[in-house]
Amino acid sequence: MTAFKPLVFSGVQPTGNLHLGNYLGAIKKFVALQDTSDCIYCVVDLHSLTAQLVHEDLKDQTRAITAAFLASGIDPRKHIVFNQSRVMQHAELAWIFNCVARIGWMNRMTQFKDKAGKDRENASLGLLAYPSLMAADILVYRATHVPVGDDQKQHLELTRDIAQKFNNDFSDRIAGLGVGVEMKVGEETVNGFFPLTEPIIGGPAARIMSLRDGSKKMSKSDPSDLSRINLTDDADSISKKIRKAKTDPEALPGELDGLAGRPEAENLVGIYAGLAEISKEAVLKEFGGQQFSVFKPALADLAVEKLAPVAGEMRRISGDRAYVDAVLSDGGERAGLLAEATMKTVRDIIGLLQG
Repeated sequence: MTAFKPLVFSGVQPTGNLHLGNYLGAIKKFVALQDTSDCIYCVVDLHSLTAQLVHEDLKDQTRAITAAFLASGIDPRKHIVFNQSRVMQHAELAWIFNCVARIGWMNRMTQFKDKAGKDRENASLGLLAYPSLMAADILVYRATHVPVGDDQKQHLELTRDIAQKFNNDFSDRIAGLGVGVEMKVGEETVNGFFPLTEPIIGGPAARIMSLRDGSKKMSKSDPSDLSRINLTDDADSISKKIRKAKTDPEALPGELDGLAGRPEAENLVGIYAGLAEISKEAVLKEFGGQQFSVFKPALADLAVEKLAPVAGEMRRISGDRAYVDAVLSDGGERAGLLAEATMKTVRDIIGLLQG
């Protein structure tokens, strides 16, 4: 049976400073996946327009995310790093997917409901159609895997729905052109042009919460800078924020079950596990029975050890704008060739006249 070539795609929006949650929940995974897969990593600048149409510093924010990718260890020579707006085929495929997807599908997206709030009639069409563009980002490269957080799982499910509907709607044309690939859908073997992309989820630090409130996700929009560790923070700032992180008066438990109902404790244990690349169970085996007065200094030392070099490298790379722009330009050219190969076939499938 033929199969899709394994390929990982993921993207990060250029909206504000990256923080520890972005690093442990996404970028660190991006780096690890390089060793086992071909990877395409994108700064999704078109997506950022759904939150804020007019940006004063979008170009510099795009460069900052790129610098974070490179400083963390992503290799732009072996893999592809670029910004989304350089490759026009993303928007082209998104329009086709707008015509494939159903309005009811979009209305069910919980992120749209959350971001639009009670004033849905005044939300932009771009915000509603955001998942269609995300599907195009992934499928224009026919990516087989995407590392995602819990908040993006529903969007990836929609990507699979769009791919499956396209494959079904154009099954005869796909077969006639001989461009299909056999794949498993449940117990059935089907032939389609787009893969049903699989999520890559998990890890000890899949979701990092606020240092001030363990019930809320760590966010760059939180008004308190003490709620997060920014990737640009120096060693003193990292240590200070961990010392001031909210905890409870109890000692750390020896077993995972003992973290139930203790969100701040669970968050700090997860951060340690993510930075040390060990399980939460291993952290509790080492620190179970210890007070936070012992655990926090150990966590602070580990965080400084792991993050301070990334921050320093980010500052160095950010200072070389010509290098960052060259990486994005080269990545855009390489990504564009792959995307155009996909789109040429898509145009043939749906019957568009092209030269």
